Amino acid sequence: MSSKTRIVAFSGSLRKDSYNTAAIRIAIEMAPTECDIELLDISKLPLYNQELDGDKVPPEVLQLAEKVITADAILFSTPEYNYSVPGVLKNAIDWLSRQKPQPFAGKPAAIMSSSMSQLGGARAQYHLRQIMIYLDVHFVNKPEVMIAGAHEKFDSHGQLADATTRDFIGQLVTALITLNHKLGPSETTYE
Repeated sequence: MSSKTRIVAFSGSLRKDSYNTAAIRIAIEMAPTECDIELLDISKLPLYNQELDGDKVPPEVLQLAEKVITADAILFSTPEYNYSVPGVLKNAIDWLSRQKPQPFAGKPAAIMSSSMSQLGGARAQYHLRQIMIYLDVHFVNKPEVMIAGAHEKFDSHGQLADATTRDFIGQLVTALITLNHKLGPSETTYE
């Protein structure tokens, strides 16, 4: 391999002390040396408005789309809100889904979730998979990383003390890199 696998990461939470953003930081720490993970900022995106499509697309959206287009793979970490993904994550996906070329098309992706609930965000993960099928995203199936009782596993500094969970996050990143190599470069550019 001549270059590193470039992964862009989306946190579905804007909260300063987000467990999901902390999980992405753990993924960055656990990533093998042949991989770079960049946490994307979706906090400044306006609400999706079809009247802003075409030549009126906000620059924040175009910059985000370019980062996804040039990435090799995508990592999502999402909380569960009302059995689904948070609106801020869905808004980012909706904006990107309207861009040409389609930034998500053909990309490998992985999902993890952190929640204070006993299910660890499982329903949000399954809903996110449904949403992304239409956009032709190829998901890692295993391991599934659902961090239940996140408030007990992360400390006040966002550090994850649970060694088993840390290992699962590392395995998920490795599985995403492996899937990226299996799929090869994405040539898909659905209009």
